[in-house]
Amino acid sequence: MMATILLIDDNAIQAATRQAILRRAGYSAIAVLNPKQALEQFQNSGFTAPIDMVITDHIMPGMNGSEFVRLLRQTHPVLPVMVISGLLDAEAEYEGLDVQFRLKPLPPDNLLASVGQLVHPA
Repeated sequence: MMATILLIDDNAIQAATRQAILRRAGYSAIAVLNPKQALEQFQNSGFTAPIDMVITDHIMPGMNGSEFVRLLRQTHPVLPVMVISGLLDAEAEYEGLDVQFRLKPLPPDNLLASVGQLVHPA
């Protein structure tokens, strides 16, 4: 069965690009431009399918990636999460949150390899 991946990125172009890459690889990908909205949808079961994995940006207005993951972990402690950031220093903010941290730019093949490891662990 096809995995459903939630993409959170306030940059609509980056979100759409990653969404296209994932869809071409056979995944279902839902893009949300706002982490608060994504959390609300999790709380209200507002997604059309169960989410198998989350990919989030780090720097976003209103709530950064680590705040989002911290809140998400309260209700989804084992959901696979990948954080993509241009800041190497940001990784420290995710300590203990069980995320896979990837630096930008993340080429499509690297993105898909990381997703594959998280969605279909060996």
